[in-house]
Parts: sequence; C-alpha cells; structure tokens
Amino acid sequence: MDKKEYVVHREVLDDERLDEVAQKGTWSTQLTIAERVKESFRCSVSRLKLMVLSWVPVLSWLPHYPVKENIMGDLISGCSVAIMHLPQGLAYAPLAGLRPVFGLYTSFYPVLIYFIFGTSRHISIGTFAVVSMMVGSVVERLAPDANFIGNGTNGTNVNTDARDAYRVQIASSLAVLTGIFQILLGVVKFGFVVNYLSEPLVRAYTTGSAFLVCVSQLKYIFGITPSQFSGPLSVIYIVAATLATHFGGLNSKYDIGVVGQIPSGLEAPSAPDATLFTQLIGDAFAVAVVSYTISISLAKTFALKHGYKVENNQELLALGLSNTVGGFFQCYSVTASLSRTLVQESTGGKTQVAGIFSSIILLIAILQIGSFFEDLPMAILAAIVVVNLKGMFMQFVDLPMLWRTNKVDLLVWLVTFISTILLNLDLGLAVSVGFAIITLILRIQRPHYSILGLLSGTDLYLDIETYKEAKEIPGIKIFRSSASINYTNAEMYVDALQEKSGIDFGKLLSAHKKQEAELKQKQDIEKNEAEKEAKITEEKRGLTRQIRDIVSDFSLTERFPSGLGTGRVNWAFQHDPTISISDSDMGCHGDDGINQTLSDGDEEQGRVFRQGTHSIILDMSTTSFVDTVTVNTLKNIFSDLEQINLDIYLAGCQVCVVKQLETAGFFSEFIPKSKLFVTVHDAVLHVRKKHSRTDLLSVSYEHF
Repeated sequence: MDKKEYVVHREVLDDERLDEVAQKGTWSTQLTIAERVKESFRCSVSRLKLMVLSWVPVLSWLPHYPVKENIMGDLISGCSVAIMHLPQGLAYAPLAGLRPVFGLYTSFYPVLIYFIFGTSRHISIGTFAVVSMMVGSVVERLAPDANFIGNGTNGTNVNTDARDAYRVQIASSLAVLTGIFQILLGVVKFGFVVNYLSEPLVRAYTTGSAFLVCVSQLKYIFGITPSQFSGPLSVIYIVAATLATHFGGLNSKYDIGVVGQIPSGLEAPSAPDATLFTQLIGDAFAVAVVSYTISISLAKTFALKHGYKVENNQELLALGLSNTVGGFFQCYSVTASLSRTLVQESTGGKTQVAGIFSSIILLIAILQIGSFFEDLPMAILAAIVVVNLKGMFMQFVDLPMLWRTNKVDLLVWLVTFISTILLNLDLGLAVSVGFAIITLILRIQRPHYSILGLLSGTDLYLDIETYKEAKEIPGIKIFRSSASINYTNAEMYVDALQEKSGIDFGKLLSAHKKQEAELKQKQDIEKNEAEKEAKITEEKRGLTRQIRDIVSDFSLTERFPSGLGTGRVNWAFQHDPTISISDSDMGCHGDDGINQTLSDGDEEQGRVFRQGTHSIILDMSTTSFVDTVTVNTLKNIFSDLEQINLDIYLAGCQVCVVKQLETAGFFSEFIPKSKLFVTVHDAVLHVRKKHSRTDLLSVSYEHF
C-alpha cells in the first residue's frame, strides 16, 4: 500500500499567538437573552406560517402527498394494521385493568391525533403491552377489588360496574396527566431526557415487562380467577396463587371466560377527575418517559432506514397530545407498537395516511361489528398477548453480546430485568435508572489516565502502555485523562498524575521546605560565626595597630634618644607593607560558603527528581468544561510544581474551556497564557527549545 505523507511548516503556537494568527474575535452575531425574548414574541405572517407548519406537520406534507405513488401502499398497510389493532386492543385493555372495548377506543382516537402532529411515517400508535401493564398496576393499586365488595344473595361479591367505572376514570386521568407532562417537556425542548435511559436499560425493562405481562395472562389461559396482588414481589404471589388454584382443583366453575358486552357506538367525551392527579403524578411521569422512549426509539430506527428525520421534541408533543386528547374519550396511555410498526412498514406503508385507513376500519368495527367479539374467549386474547411478546423475549440474545462487548452494560441489563420483575414496573424503573446513573458516575470518576510518548517521525503522542513505539521524551512528562476533569474526579486526577509521572508532590514540597529550613538555619549559623570572626578580626587588627604604634615609638627612641641623635632601624620589627591579614587567615568564608551550601541544596533536590524530569505537559483535549473545583485544582498543581522548580504547561484546550478559565481568573502573573499551547506538540517544541542550552545539565540528573 502506498504511503501518504504530509508536511506542515509553521511556528510554535501558544494561546496568545494563536489569537493573533487566527484573528480571534466574535465574528458571528449572537442575540442577547433580551433580544431572544423580544424575537420570540415578534409576529409576522411568515413567522406565523413557519410556526404553524412546525407545530402541525401534516399541513406541510399532506398538500404535497403523492397519491399515485403512495396511496395503494398506505391502503394495504392501513388495513393490515387495523386487523392487528382489533385483537390487540381487545387483549391489552384487560392488562390495563379495563374492559376490552376501551382498548378499541385507545386504538382509534390517538391514531388520528398522531396523524396530525407526528413526524414519523411508519410507527403505529395505540395499545402496547408494556404501557398497558404500567397503567394496570396503577389502576389495581388505586381501585382494588377489595374496595368494591358488597353483600349479595350468594354472599359477598364485587360490584364490577362501580369498579370498572372508577378504573376508567383513573386510566383516563392518568392518560391526560401523562400527556400534559409530555407536552410540557416538548414545549421546553426537553426531549433529550430520554437519553438518560440507555438502550440496555430500555431493552431489559421491556423484557422484564413482557415477563410480567405473560404471567398476568396465566389466569386467562388456565381459566381461573386468583386473588389479585400488587406492589413488590406481586409476580411471585400471582404465579403461586395460579398454580395452587389450578392444580389444587380449587376452581369449582369450569365455564370459559369471554370478552363480554361490547357496546356499539362511541362514548361522549368527559373531563378527567382532576382530584386524582396528586395520586398519579409519579406514575404519570414514569409512563410519560417510558412511552416516549419506546416511541422515539422505533421512530428513529425506521427514519434512519428510510432516509428521513424525526424531530425529538415534536414527537414528544405529538405523543402528549395523543394521550391528552385520548384521555377525554376514555382512552388510556399509548405508545408505538413494535409488531404493528413492522407490519405497517413491511406491507408497503409510506406515510401517516396508513393510520387514517386503519382508524376508518376500527371505527366501523366499533360502530357495527363490535358485538361479534362478545363471545370471544379470554384465553384466545391471552394467547394473542403472549404470542405478541415473542419479539421482546428475543431480547435475551443481548446477554451473550453484552458479555463479549461491555460487562457494565450487561450488569445494567440484569439489574433492570430482575428489579422490574421483583419490584414491579414503577419501583423497578426507579431502581434501574438509579443504578444506571450510578454506573455512569463511577465510569466518569474512574477514567483512563496515561503518559504519552512521541511516535517517531510524527507529531502523534500516544499512550506508552498501549503503543510500543511511542517513546517518552527525556525530561518531559505528558499526562492525559480520557474524561473531563470535574469536581467528582479532580482529586483522583491529581493522584493519577503523581502516580503516572512518578513525582510525589507532597514529598517534594516537604523536601523543598526542609531544604529551605536547613539552608536558612545554616545561613543563620554562618552569619553568627561571621559576626564573631569579624569581631575577632577587628580585635586583632586593633592589636596589630597597637603593636605598630609601639614599634614605631621604640624605633624613633632608639634612633634619636634625645630627639636629635641618630641610630639604626630595628629591622626585626619593621612593617612590611606587602604583607596583610586577609579574611581567609581569620577563618571567614564569606560568600564562598553560602554558594557551596546552595550547591549542596540543589544536589539534594536533584536527587528527589525522577529521571531528570524538568517539565510536565497536561493534555486537556478531552476536557469539555471546567468547574470551580477544576480551576482550583489546576492552580494548586501549578503552584506546587513551580515551588519545586518544575515547569508545567497546558495543551489542547478547547476555546470554550479557555474562555471558562479566563472567566474564573485562572490566568495571572504567575500563570500566564504563554503556559497554554494549541497542541501537545507545540508545547513539546517550546520546552525543548527552552532547555536546548541546558541539555547536558538535564542529562546529568539521570544519575540521581
């Protein structure tokens, strides 16, 4: 294979020089917050048109609907989906604790609303086993059979009419509140909230929900009516009661349960019971998040397959309106169904028009042929439910794949599945999300730290533990974290820096302070000794002067005894001007002693340095933001290393990070922006140029 090469000649760039060369400035016009608010309230015909088209997508695509190309595929697809809507609507309603006819209503009204506001061309909105199960757990908790037991001719029995009417109120109120949550989240552009539910979590949650749905159908399959249980571990009590009732022969009636009366026609709309909202807030939010997660996942999958785009927030709004409006017509919460969506796409469906055709067929069924399903055995509907769970049970194949690829995601999958089964849908979801967030935090807190080395002949700096040919540059330690530095991992960042570089800041600072203290003590002692020596020297010099005076007097007397005579000079006491009493003769060492002490101190500090390291470069290319703790941590690193005569530099900071550092007051006289370089290679070139005259000195540290 031919090698492709490129050569770049440029100057070494620190951040200040980069600003000059690239002409840093505000070249794009950004509106202030006040201007944005003002702009949002500004109204014009064109702006109003765009707003209406974005909020009501059907107005933008329906006028341009290609009838000849799409009508036949949408018609066949709509009829096929309607055929699935009928049995699924009848079968899933009992999962929600409601009569089967309410499943037909739920398969009709929300589909019409989504046709107007939705952006996906292929998903089928309506009843779904998991959401039906979530609604059923709420309904049975707030309206258990025990609350509607009355005295009859045959003893105590359940007033099913009153119970079912109240359950419809609960389910429709839950649907309205769920829709309100989704609408509010869509209006404030909060569609990204679904990102906190990872794919392994969602798939495990739906698989666990499928298991609960399957268990809930046992009573219909075996034709028994065991006691109802709700809350944690309820699935175990359901299973146990069913087995005991069936194999113990406790059921004295062998008549087969059927769907029962299905009234013809549509119910008049009615307002939900707002007094129930306070009891439904937590459940409504859970249903809102789960239903939107399932819907948007399917929508994105098929949009990617067919080459179009779905809008997250508009989908949230469309699903919210489907739930809210449906709640006024005795519908319960809806989402997209995988099985119906696959049928709609595989039978030639091109647009949301397929939903209109399916709704027309459902309307005919509700108005005219609903009574034909009254004698349909519940066991058949239960079998339909179980068969439709096949796709979700196939998600067990995730386990070997996750075992090979990511064991943390495997752990999330298993914890979600088990908690969903044992703790029921609401508590199970809360535990699953909490556990997933904990794993995310732990992974953020424990990133991969590495020392980088230069790949010969390139400007690439790679992990020396991963790449054999990546070699460290003598005297320079290049340190990188795989994640952003923040308050959760700042302390670990410092510890990893010390461990990887082999430089213990604490020990070096202690040695430095100890060295300074010893040096100061030594200087104080020498100062005192020097003062004593100076005093002695002065005394000796005074004595010498006295001797000179005596000698001079004696010489004069010997020469001129009478003041006039002459004599010989006593050369034994003659002063020699070429001889002086030096400081060294007096034992004073002066500056030479101090210089020797400093040299000894440098040698001691040199022994502390490992492998002659004189510079550290922090690769900040993975950091996307800095908080107060991060800024203070970096300041402390700079301060500590400067005290022990180690140079430190930052490299690869993004523009937003540089701006945050400037705002936080990171740069100063002691930490100038000249310490910040565009790339690691720029920093390395600067360090090598700076130490080019002292290469021999840095090499001499190797023996310490």
